[in-house]
Amino acid sequence: MKKKIFTLVLFLFLSSCGYETIYSAKNRINYNFSISELNLIGDRQINMAIKQKLNSYTNPSIQTEKSFSLEISSNSEKIITTKDASGDATEFKNEITLKVQVFMDGNYKSNFVIIENFIYNNNSDTFELRSYENQIKNNLAGAAVDKIISKLALT
Repeated sequence: MKKKIFTLVLFLFLSSCGYETIYSAKNRINYNFSISELNLIGDRQINMAIKQKLNSYTNPSIQTEKSFSLEISSNSEKIITTKDASGDATEFKNEITLKVQVFMDGNYKSNFVIIENFIYNNNSDTFELRSYENQIKNNLAGAAVDKIISKLALT
């Protein structure tokens, strides 16, 4: 019974709080730009995450005052940060680097580099470690795309 009441109260609070996603179609008006061309080079998994997050900005039917062409080069690196006494890795750092070149109307506009990293502990189960690393890569790529969107909105 308490679970049902808690769910009902939670629903009432969340439905009236005015929550909206940051990159919804309604809030997209604040970011008045589109991406006419997107060239991705480098790490395949990171590029897929970038393409998925920037997909709503590549719609050619929406007319905006600024249209950018982006060339993004991505790189991922797994670095051992800490080892134990026997020489086995106990801590890793996953770092992604995005080199972004921005073109507007076919002319070079600017370029910038975004570096995101995350430190995590080793796991004895290699399958879990690998799936955790994939999740980290996707999260880091998402954070980097948020920075790209912010920079494009300001130009």
